Amino acid sequence: MSYFTAMGALFSQPWRAMPKDNKENLKYAKSYQPRNNETQHLRILLNGPAGAGKSSFINSVDSVLQGRITGRALTDATSGSSFTRRYTTYRLCNDPEGFYSFVFNDIMGLEGLSNNGVHKDDVKLALRGHVKESYEFLPAHPLTESDLGYDPCPTLNEKVHVLVSVVPADTLSILSDEIKNKMKDIRRTASDMGIPQLAIITKVDKACRKARQDVKNVYRSKYLKELVDKFSVELGIPVNCIFLVKNYESEIKTNGDTDALILCALRQMIDFGEDFLRNL
Repeated sequence: MSYFTAMGALFSQPWRAMPKDNKENLKYAKSYQPRNNETQHLRILLNGPAGAGKSSFINSVDSVLQGRITGRALTDATSGSSFTRRYTTYRLCNDPEGFYSFVFNDIMGLEGLSNNGVHKDDVKLALRGHVKESYEFLPAHPLTESDLGYDPCPTLNEKVHVLVSVVPADTLSILSDEIKNKMKDIRRTASDMGIPQLAIITKVDKACRKARQDVKNVYRSKYLKELVDKFSVELGIPVNCIFLVKNYESEIKTNGDTDALILCALRQMIDFGEDFLRNL
């Protein structure tokens, strides 16, 4: 079997059930409220290599929740380096009631070279809530306690409650050891803090032609299953904590099957984060 044939080969039965109940998961997201009185919202930090689709995933979640394509988090389709430069919190509108009770933090992407991309120590500080909103990351100079962007006394509300590793399916097989080592180091810090973790693999349509033809094929794709298994071994994330998604990038309307993948991943993030807050 050739490489290109393998990329399009399908299992006769899906290795994971394709999520279908959008209404239930959408209702769950809309009604979620943290039960810990010390925080007003659940904070989800997206971390991964530059160009993985972190900002696009935030836009995709917002698109699903709004029922239309949105673009609050700025993205760049041509840059080979991280387009996100500042630590940014995204609160998503839940009209007419205000905002959803979970927020996303977008962060500069990881890169292989030491002087490019976000410094791994800055990501660790973000986990602990020490990075102030709108702080501009300096790859060669990680944040210190004497910097204006450092928050010395973060509240539980400002600390991260869920860490999500975001990687692209189309280049996952050639992800550098330097980036993987940085991601593993960040995961170890999160584990020491008790922060739950999961991963999303984006751009499935660019890695698998069958998924490009029909997004319902993502959990029947042999190639995508191999990527999930390999990524699980390399980063130590259990397979049942890795989710395949397709971000909204070229579409002008939302799609129920694409929504289902995004909502399934979102619900797991909320569940993991709520479990963490309950245990505090």
